[in-house]
Amino acid sequence: MSEPFLKTLYKNTISKGMVREFSYPNIHCVPKLEKIIINSAIDAAADKAHVQDVQKDISSIAGQKAVITKAKKSISNFKLRQGMPVGAKVTLRGNKMYEFLLKFIAISLPRIRDFRGISNKFDGRGNYTIGIADHTIFPEISIDRDKKVVGMDISFVTNASTDREGHALMSKFGMPFRRKQ
Repeated sequence: MSEPFLKTLYKNTISKGMVREFSYPNIHCVPKLEKIIINSAIDAAADKAHVQDVQKDISSIAGQKAVITKAKKSISNFKLRQGMPVGAKVTLRGNKMYEFLLKFIAISLPRIRDFRGISNKFDGRGNYTIGIADHTIFPEISIDRDKKVVGMDISFVTNASTDREGHALMSKFGMPFRRKQ
Protein backbone atom coordinates (compact mmCIF):
# COMPACT_ATOMS: atom_id res chain seq x y z
CA MET A 1 0.00 0.00 0.00
CA SER A 2 1.40 3.37 -0.98
CA GLU A 3 1.70 6.40 1.27
CA PRO A 4 -1.10 9.02 1.00
CA PHE A 5 -0.33 12.10 -1.11
CA LEU A 6 -0.66 14.62 1.75
CA LYS A 7 1.61 12.58 4.01
CA THR A 8 4.31 12.55 1.34
CA LEU A 9 3.75 16.27 0.73
CA TYR A 10 4.16 16.94 4.46
CA LYS A 11 7.41 14.98 4.70
CA ASN A 12 9.00 16.40 1.55
CA THR A 13 7.70 19.97 1.25
CA ILE A 14 5.55 21.28 4.09
CA SER A 15 7.92 20.42 6.94
CA LYS A 16 10.90 22.03 5.17
CA GLY A 17 8.86 25.15 4.40
CA MET A 18 7.76 25.41 8.04
CA VAL A 19 11.40 25.14 9.22
CA ARG A 20 12.34 28.06 6.96
CA GLU A 21 9.27 30.14 7.91
CA PHE A 22 9.44 29.70 11.68
CA SER A 23 13.21 29.05 12.11
CA TYR A 24 12.82 25.78 14.01
CA PRO A 25 16.14 24.35 15.25
CA ASN A 26 15.42 20.97 13.62
CA ILE A 27 12.80 19.10 11.63
CA HIS A 28 11.35 17.42 14.75
CA CYS A 29 10.09 20.77 16.10
CA VAL A 30 7.77 21.26 13.12
CA PRO A 31 4.07 20.99 14.07
CA LYS A 32 2.16 18.12 12.57
CA LEU A 33 -1.43 17.01 12.25
CA GLU A 34 -2.02 14.44 14.98
CA LYS A 35 -5.65 13.41 14.49
CA ILE A 36 -8.98 14.35 12.96
CA ILE A 37 -12.15 13.88 15.00
CA ILE A 38 -15.55 13.73 13.31
CA ASN A 39 -18.43 14.17 15.74
CA SER A 40 -22.17 14.33 15.12
CA ALA A 41 -24.86 14.97 17.72
CA ILE A 42 -28.21 13.21 17.63
CA ASP A 43 -31.53 14.34 19.08
CA ALA A 44 -32.08 12.50 22.36
CA ALA A 45 -35.60 11.58 21.28
CA ALA A 46 -34.37 10.01 18.01
CA ASP A 47 -35.42 6.49 17.22
CA LYS A 48 -32.91 3.65 17.11
CA ALA A 49 -32.96 3.48 13.29
CA HIS A 50 -31.90 7.14 13.02
CA VAL A 51 -29.02 6.56 15.46
CA GLN A 52 -27.79 3.63 13.37
CA ASP A 53 -28.18 5.64 10.14
CA VAL A 54 -26.02 8.44 11.56
CA GLN A 55 -23.42 5.94 12.75
CA LYS A 56 -23.38 4.29 9.31
CA ASP A 57 -23.06 7.68 7.54
CA ILE A 58 -20.19 8.85 9.78
CA SER A 59 -18.48 5.48 9.29
CA SER A 60 -18.74 5.68 5.50
CA ILE A 61 -17.49 9.29 5.47
CA ALA A 62 -14.48 8.45 7.65
CA GLY A 63 -13.68 5.01 6.25
CA GLN A 64 -13.57 3.68 9.81
CA LYS A 65 -16.30 2.48 12.17
CA ALA A 66 -17.90 5.24 14.23
CA VAL A 67 -18.65 4.84 17.94
CA ILE A 68 -22.03 5.79 19.40
CA THR A 69 -21.61 8.24 22.28
CA LYS A 70 -23.97 7.98 25.22
CA ALA A 71 -25.22 10.50 27.78
CA LYS A 72 -23.10 10.59 30.93
CA LYS A 73 -25.89 11.85 33.15
CA SER A 74 -29.65 12.36 33.08
CA ILE A 75 -31.17 15.79 32.31
CA SER A 76 -34.93 15.86 32.76
CA ASN A 77 -35.49 19.12 30.83
CA PHE A 78 -34.10 17.49 27.69
CA LYS A 79 -35.85 14.16 28.34
CA LEU A 80 -32.40 12.62 28.50
CA ARG A 81 -31.51 9.62 30.62
CA GLN A 82 -28.09 8.33 31.42
CA GLY A 83 -26.89 5.86 28.79
CA MET A 84 -29.11 7.14 25.95
CA PRO A 85 -27.35 7.61 22.59
CA VAL A 86 -26.56 11.30 21.94
CA GLY A 87 -24.14 11.15 19.02
CA ALA A 88 -21.57 9.33 16.95
CA LYS A 89 -17.87 10.03 16.60
CA VAL A 90 -14.75 8.69 14.97
CA THR A 91 -11.08 9.56 15.45
CA LEU A 92 -8.78 9.25 12.45
CA ARG A 93 -5.01 8.92 12.68
CA GLY A 94 -2.22 7.92 10.32
CA ASN A 95 -2.92 7.21 6.65
CA LYS A 96 -6.73 7.33 7.01
CA MET A 97 -6.40 10.83 8.48
CA TYR A 98 -4.42 12.09 5.47
CA GLU A 99 -6.79 10.39 3.01
CA PHE A 100 -9.80 12.00 4.71
CA LEU A 101 -8.10 15.43 4.74
CA LEU A 102 -7.43 15.26 0.99
CA LYS A 103 -11.01 14.19 0.27
CA PHE A 104 -12.37 16.93 2.55
CA ILE A 105 -10.30 19.71 0.95
CA ALA A 106 -10.49 18.63 -2.69
CA ILE A 107 -14.00 17.17 -2.98
CA SER A 108 -16.27 17.98 -0.04
CA LEU A 109 -15.59 21.68 0.69
CA PRO A 110 -16.14 22.77 -2.94
CA ARG A 111 -19.58 21.10 -2.82
CA ILE A 112 -20.80 23.54 -0.16
CA ARG A 113 -23.28 25.98 -1.65
CA ASP A 114 -21.93 29.56 -1.98
CA PHE A 115 -18.56 28.49 -0.58
CA ARG A 116 -16.14 31.37 -0.12
CA GLY A 117 -13.59 29.78 2.19
CA ILE A 118 -13.59 28.70 5.81
CA SER A 119 -13.15 30.82 8.93
CA ASN A 120 -9.69 31.67 10.26
CA LYS A 121 -10.68 31.05 13.90
CA PHE A 122 -8.41 28.64 15.75
CA ASP A 123 -8.79 27.58 19.40
CA GLY A 124 -5.68 29.32 20.78
CA ARG A 125 -3.55 26.17 20.74
CA GLY A 126 -3.20 25.57 17.02
CA ASN A 127 -6.26 23.31 16.63
CA TYR A 128 -9.09 23.99 14.20
CA THR A 129 -12.76 22.93 14.29
CA ILE A 130 -15.27 23.43 11.49
CA GLY A 131 -19.00 22.84 11.70
CA ILE A 132 -20.68 21.22 8.70
CA ALA A 133 -24.44 21.79 8.52
CA ASP A 134 -25.17 19.26 5.75
CA HIS A 135 -23.43 15.89 5.55
CA THR A 136 -24.47 15.36 1.93
CA ILE A 137 -21.38 17.31 0.78
CA PHE A 138 -19.43 14.07 1.16
CA PRO A 139 -19.46 11.83 -1.93
CA GLU A 140 -20.20 8.68 0.11
CA ILE A 141 -23.62 9.98 1.13
CA SER A 142 -26.50 9.43 -1.26
CA ILE A 143 -28.88 12.39 -1.26
CA ASP A 144 -31.79 10.18 -2.33
CA ARG A 145 -31.37 7.65 0.51
CA ASP A 146 -31.13 9.99 3.48
CA LYS A 147 -34.29 11.18 5.15
CA LYS A 148 -32.69 13.70 7.52
CA VAL A 149 -29.81 16.10 7.06
CA VAL A 150 -27.16 15.57 9.70
CA GLY A 151 -24.66 18.17 10.86
CA MET A 152 -21.23 17.46 12.27
CA ASP A 153 -18.12 19.01 13.73
CA ILE A 154 -14.72 18.15 12.31
CA SER A 155 -11.74 18.91 14.54
CA PHE A 156 -8.18 19.03 13.21
CA VAL A 157 -5.84 18.48 16.16
CA THR A 158 -2.23 19.58 15.70
CA ASN A 159 0.71 19.73 18.07
CA ALA A 160 1.33 23.37 17.14
CA SER A 161 1.82 25.67 20.10
CA THR A 162 0.26 28.79 18.54
CA ASP A 163 -2.62 29.61 16.22
CA ARG A 164 -0.18 31.18 13.75
CA GLU A 165 1.75 27.90 13.43
CA GLY A 166 -1.48 25.87 13.19
CA HIS A 167 -2.86 28.21 10.53
CA ALA A 168 0.37 28.00 8.52
CA LEU A 169 0.34 24.18 8.72
CA MET A 170 -3.28 23.83 7.65
CA SER A 171 -2.81 26.42 4.87
CA LYS A 172 0.14 24.47 3.49
CA PHE A 173 -2.04 21.35 3.42
CA GLY A 174 -4.40 23.34 1.17
CA MET A 175 -7.15 24.33 3.59
CA PRO A 176 -9.08 27.15 1.83
CA PHE A 177 -9.18 29.86 4.51
CA ARG A 178 -10.91 33.17 3.83
CA ARG A 179 -8.67 36.11 3.13
CA LYS A 180 -8.23 38.37 6.15
CA GLN A 181 -10.02 41.68 5.62
